[in-house]
Amino acid sequence: MKILVCIKQVPDMESRFRPNGEKTWYDESDLAFRMNEYDEYAVEQAVQLKEQLGGEPEITVLSIGPERTVEAIKKALAMGGDRAVHIRDDRYYQKDPWQIASMIASYAKGEAFDLIFTGMQSQDRGSAQVGVIVAELLGLSCATTLVGFSYDGGTITVKRELEGGIKGVAKLKLPALVTCQLGLNTPRYPTLPNIMKAKKKEIASLTPAELSGEAELTATAAIYPPAKKGGGLVLEGDIGVQVDRLMGILKEKTAVLR
Repeated sequence: MKILVCIKQVPDMESRFRPNGEKTWYDESDLAFRMNEYDEYAVEQAVQLKEQLGGEPEITVLSIGPERTVEAIKKALAMGGDRAVHIRDDRYYQKDPWQIASMIASYAKGEAFDLIFTGMQSQDRGSAQVGVIVAELLGLSCATTLVGFSYDGGTITVKRELEGGIKGVAKLKLPALVTCQLGLNTPRYPTLPNIMKAKKKEIASLTPAELSGEAELTATAAIYPPAKKGGGLVLEGDIGVQVDRLMGILKEKTAVLR
């Protein structure tokens, strides 16, 4: 079995974001980066499947981005990936989901993967489109937002998170693609021996020009922070005093009480 796991390196969500000079993305100069959280679940599920099958499957990790993306790739290899592909693209943020998916599909077409894992969405762009577009381009069965996964004899059974807390169960014959949601599993921490082993694993390097040259279908016109709003009012004192003050504020400043 051949497994592909697609990951992305994203900024730590605790970072302070500000638009870049072009106002088309955020300024990356002072940001810390990590593997996309949803992708960690994808890597973990692929490794668990490999362990279930006695180590027979080969796991390939693929990521698109600048030189720093290698850090996230090495973490995925230390978690249990066997080899990796880094599509080097310093202008990755100018690619829309269609272009990103087209590059992934262009690489995957020649590899005959049995199963592809992706995160449900990236934490920076949050489109949740790349995985399903890859499945469409490759003609694969697809299930999204996985919170449960099992494999038996060429068939995967998945539990999907639907709207309103409802879960759905689906069975897919391989080859297939799935996107992973929070709660699917508990991603492992790479051990020191596995971190050292990851340094010796193959990381092939490709450029976007070697893959799909699709034109963008959507473009980011501008990004900007939300407008600042006035600060909140904190009421202190006895409950009775707070209630009287609140009633006065509602009568004076709103139409709630007339």
